[in-house]
Amino acid sequence: MILIDALPAFTDNYLWLLQEPQSQRCAVVDPGDAAPVLAWLAAHPGWQLSDILITHHHPDHVAGVLQLKAQTGARVHGPATENIPGRDHPLGDGDCIEVLGLSLQVIGVPGHTLGHIVYYHAASQPLLFSGDTLFAGGCGRVFEGTPAQMYHSLQRLAQLPGNTLIYCTHEYTLSNLQFAHAVEPHNTVIQQRLAEVQQLRLQGRITLPSTLALELDSNPFLRAQHACVKEQIDRRANCQHLSAEAVFTSLRAWKNQF
Repeated sequence: MILIDALPAFTDNYLWLLQEPQSQRCAVVDPGDAAPVLAWLAAHPGWQLSDILITHHHPDHVAGVLQLKAQTGARVHGPATENIPGRDHPLGDGDCIEVLGLSLQVIGVPGHTLGHIVYYHAASQPLLFSGDTLFAGGCGRVFEGTPAQMYHSLQRLAQLPGNTLIYCTHEYTLSNLQFAHAVEPHNTVIQQRLAEVQQLRLQGRITLPSTLALELDSNPFLRAQHACVKEQIDRRANCQHLSAEAVFTSLRAWKNQF
């Protein structure tokens, strides 16, 4: 059985630490800072960091990689088309790797960066380590790709099973849901989720992981095809958007200024 803990880093990052108790091996996703991982290892003698999983090249996801690799000998997996420090195993869309006995499918999701990948484990309880592509209640900014690429990347993820647990890398849920409520003020799922998340954050508690089913009901970036979302965007832009992709593009532009 794999255990998953969130190691906080910086102001709002989470480094996901996967643990396999029987072998006392662990893996970490997107370690932008080595210190939280090294502190965890120091507090858990006998454990070995065997693998480092990288979704994309931004410093808050990779800055701790070389120190961790030097001190633990962990193998570094990451996107083949990006500059990943210490990478041992270049990965692309459709690849499959085994980490801690988990089979992880690599899905290419260009948009936030051109080479961004995510890691998906298909099982009775599916897992998705989504980096900065799919957030709880939102999605990543489009820095290197195009809105069309990000839209189609998210549409791929939307096809995964509804019970997939979404492990993204930032605690952006509250601000994302505030935006979602502005987009769909009458969506009762968003209203309830926003109230729950507000309470969690007041208590200093984490809001992750999410589930894909919940995202499909409350994340505007997965709902661009819904009439109520299109109508809101049409009114705001004073024009008729001709496709869900166009609605998504306007949503992302609005969120950038929200």
